[in-house]
Amino acid sequence: MSGRITEMRHSLVKALKDCGSKHDWSHITKQIGMFAYTGLNKAQVDDLIANSSIYMTGDGRISLAGLNTGNTKYIAEAFHRVSDGKPLE
Repeated sequence: MSGRITEMRHSLVKALKDCGSKHDWSHITKQIGMFAYTGLNKAQVDDLIANSSIYMTGDGRISLAGLNTGNTKYIAEAFHRVSDGKPLE
C-alpha cells in the first residue's frame, strides 16, 4: 500500500506538469502518509467540489488512496484549472 501511495503522489505531480502547470508541486512528493496537502485554498477547494466533484478538506488536504491510474489525469487537470495563474498556499 505504501508503494502505491508513493506512486500516486509522483503520478499526480507528473500529470500536473503534463497539463502545463507552472507551480512547484514537489511538496506533494515530499510528504508521507495517505494524505497530502495540495496548497489549494478554500475557494479553490469549493470550486473543485462544485464543478469537478473532487472532494477534499477545506484546507486542501486530499486522500491519496482515492487516486488511481484512471482518475489522476482528471484530477490534475482540475487542480490546474483552479490554480493556473494563482499562488498556492
